[in-house]
Amino acid sequence: MNQFHTLSPDLIFSSLESLGFSPTGRLVALNSVENRVYDFEIEGKERYVVKFYRPGRWKREAILEEHQFLYELSENDIPVLTPIRIENQSLFSKHDLVFAIWPLQKGRIVEEIKEDDLFRLGRLMGRLHTVGKSTNCIHRSKLRLDTYAKPALDFIANGSFIQNKQLKKRYIQAAESVFQMYESKLEELNVPFQRIHGDFHKGNLLLSDSGFSVLDFDDFMEGPIVQDFWMLLPFGGRREEYEREVFFSGYKEYCEINPRWLELIEPLRGIRYVHYAAWIAKRWEDPSFPSLFPHFGTEEYWIQETIDLETLEKGIPNQLTAETQTEKADTELSNKDFFWDWEN
Repeated sequence: MNQFHTLSPDLIFSSLESLGFSPTGRLVALNSVENRVYDFEIEGKERYVVKFYRPGRWKREAILEEHQFLYELSENDIPVLTPIRIENQSLFSKHDLVFAIWPLQKGRIVEEIKEDDLFRLGRLMGRLHTVGKSTNCIHRSKLRLDTYAKPALDFIANGSFIQNKQLKKRYIQAAESVFQMYESKLEELNVPFQRIHGDFHKGNLLLSDSGFSVLDFDDFMEGPIVQDFWMLLPFGGRREEYEREVFFSGYKEYCEINPRWLELIEPLRGIRYVHYAAWIAKRWEDPSFPSLFPHFGTEEYWIQETIDLETLEKGIPNQLTAETQTEKADTELSNKDFFWDWEN
């Protein structure tokens, strides 16, 4: 794991040369917290991206299943970035690290989703979900309590992250109540699971002259399709309702959705809070994490997390937590794996 934390240019170039690349020495680290991602140049001035996967996060079979889904989406003309195959392989190993190579895609990050974008984004997601439901995952996570939510809560509960015992008890109770809301809604509404992106927000969209591309399938999983809606779309007032209608008018050209499935949004939000906190906690020994998340682990941090969960538990969405929702989203988006060129 230390080699991953201190990945050197020599090791990176050695890995690339083992595949036949001839790097010029130009190497730029891209904004990625979970993995190590670099823009590199080869002779002839062509540029590519190499992504070294964090050890212990995914099994090899799970990464390959992600790659296969990307190829499947691309074959159906859905704009995604697919890893380069070399001798029919897309995942490589060197120095006890696994990595993949992508072509460098130029484009612009999406600062704001405009009304004119909603319909075509709806169509794009509908097409993605149409491919997603054609078969099931074998090696990827499933967004269920026993395999996804509870292990995250258990990691926090069994550690010494929350020092205040009363606060820890409140946090656990609030999380468990949100989990029960999720389980009850799944059963009540008979919500189907299928292959989904898993982390679909504006930070994982790239805009170029040809339109939107969908990025970062690290969290590709099986789950309810609503997981791909709630981070992308506004939920709350009348204006937001109109924007959702525009989005879903595009989506329904390819997929149907039961409007009541949107009742999963608040428990899904709570599950993400817990999973995100556990994600940081599990990586606290990574030297980059304490500086990136300086407030993590403080009593103030856990108080706010507990309040957010209790608010969701009481079924008061987008009111008391409006400011904290925005703050959370900004924090998460700034630390996602952006491995593309931000140039116009």
